[in-house]
Amino acid sequence: MKRYCLPKELRVELRKLHGELYKGDGVETARHIIKDLNNPPRIISVGDIVTYNLLSAGLVPNISFVDNKTKRGATSAEVLHGTRHPHFKTITVENPPGTITDELMTEISKSMKSDTPIQIFINGEEDLAALPAIAYAPLSSVVIYGLPDEGAVLVKVTESKRKEIQSLLDRMKCTEEK
Repeated sequence: MKRYCLPKELRVELRKLHGELYKGDGVETARHIIKDLNNPPRIISVGDIVTYNLLSAGLVPNISFVDNKTKRGATSAEVLHGTRHPHFKTITVENPPGTITDELMTEISKSMKSDTPIQIFINGEEDLAALPAIAYAPLSSVVIYGLPDEGAVLVKVTESKRKEIQSLLDRMKCTEEK
């Protein structure tokens, strides 16, 4: 199984903001984000807390990524139940920490074409899912991901943002198959 692996030298680069930071945590921050959306073709959320807050604020993302964890620990029962939505079609994929698997890439690509909201449950870690989501999302879509203890980041998908993210992905070669 081919996968992308996060090398140590890219960790610092990935910590930099790739979009606009909305400071704070919770539903109020999600409402600020929603207010600033301009009818994007796809809204994609990455992370349990971000997804929970968007749903609590009344927005159902087209695609959401969850792994039932936050800051490497288990999410609360409230967040666990709050990330569920009756309209979601749920897909489960394997994606070990620090990697992006082909299976995840395939499901992201297929999900971008779906008219039904999709929740991709990741058995492993969802942190890096924002990268292929940005690479595959239609132009003018938005990807929203959490930045622990700071807030949420809104990335507007542009051609230049796609190129920037593809350049990062191109540098994430695995040295060995796992």
